Amino acid sequence: MTTMVALDLDQARQYLSFTRSRVEEATAGLTNEQAHFKPAADSWSIAEILEHLAIAHERILVRVLDQLAQAPAPEPGRNSHLVDALVLEKIPDRSLKATAPQFALPKGLLSPVESLARIFRSYGRLREFLDSGADLRGHVLESPALRFVTNGASCQADGYQWVLTAAAHDERHCRQVFEVKADPNYPA
Repeated sequence: MTTMVALDLDQARQYLSFTRSRVEEATAGLTNEQAHFKPAADSWSIAEILEHLAIAHERILVRVLDQLAQAPAPEPGRNSHLVDALVLEKIPDRSLKATAPQFALPKGLLSPVESLARIFRSYGRLREFLDSGADLRGHVLESPALRFVTNGASCQADGYQWVLTAAAHDERHCRQVFEVKADPNYPA
């Protein structure tokens, strides 16, 4: 079994800080028109992306804070560092096209300000989880995000990897926000 080392925790803290800054950078100074602009009918607006992120964060928090401690231990010989690398490399990769599960689709129920408040509150709770002294490698749960990046193969994430997944998912969608902003019809 892989144990946590200070370097791992520092990496997670830095990645959370980095992606939180990216979310702030990607959404700073948005007008209502910019937040709701859609480059195409089947694309998400920035407001919808933010609502999706808020939903995803809340789902991850439930997994990490409520379900993980009761989950089984990882299989002996599990290569945690390989899974860490997979999360950090593949989840943000926009060349891998994904469809959000039904529960995580934006429904227009949150304003961008409300979504951001929820996302940033989640960052605080994820940071508290990292700093709690919990056994971050001691339990694993099936990860839909990892199943996606492994082409449907069953893949489990430990607590540390769930935190990295939240941040990597945000990075993926920050890239999407910048794609929306790069559209030639994006409002000035």
